[in-house]
Amino acid sequence: MRAALFSNGDVPNPLSIRDNLRPDDVIVSVDGGMRHLRVLDLYPQLIIGDMDSIQTDILSNLEEADIEVLRFPPAKDETDLELALIILEERGFDEILIIGALGGRIDQTLANIWLLAQRSRPGFSITFNDGCERINLILDQFTIIGEIGDQVSLIPFGSAVKGISTKGLEYPLCDETLYPDRTRGLSNVLRNEKASIVIKSGRLLCIHRRSAACRKDKK
Repeated sequence: MRAALFSNGDVPNPLSIRDNLRPDDVIVSVDGGMRHLRVLDLYPQLIIGDMDSIQTDILSNLEEADIEVLRFPPAKDETDLELALIILEERGFDEILIIGALGGRIDQTLANIWLLAQRSRPGFSITFNDGCERINLILDQFTIIGEIGDQVSLIPFGSAVKGISTKGLEYPLCDETLYPDRTRGLSNVLRNEKASIVIKSGRLLCIHRRSAACRKDKK
């Protein structure tokens, strides 16, 4: 069961988000993430947050339409996004697609990446997608599907990642180690439409920059 969660960060190419949504996705707005849903002419089934970034009249209209709203006080220990992840996991979702969690304030972007790294685990997967870039955390193996020429960066999270082997990338790795204080894993390239990555230990961030989607943003 997957939730498509719209946060209030940057979405440089919102129209490309449609291609990443499934008909059975449960649409969730995290406070000001409603602005992206309005661009796409979508309505959420659930809104979560302290409601400090959503217009009052829009919120009132949604409440009148019997859309579920979970309101929290502004003074709290968790961000709206972290609360949303906790709630969705408690409700039985095992896959979360997060749109709009990158860009803008660097502190929030870094905190969101930490949420991805700390909450992802076997049986509960999280993907960040802003319409141009996709971020996943690899715990054992992962398959990238894209276009030849797409950029792929592999960044160890927290500590060295050992036993990395890749297929389908311009610069392959064969049972090798990447270190968090070195840049070797940056700016690899897809040489096939599908690439595979396998690791033996550690946590590896995979950042897939989709060339076609990013070009559309520049038009």
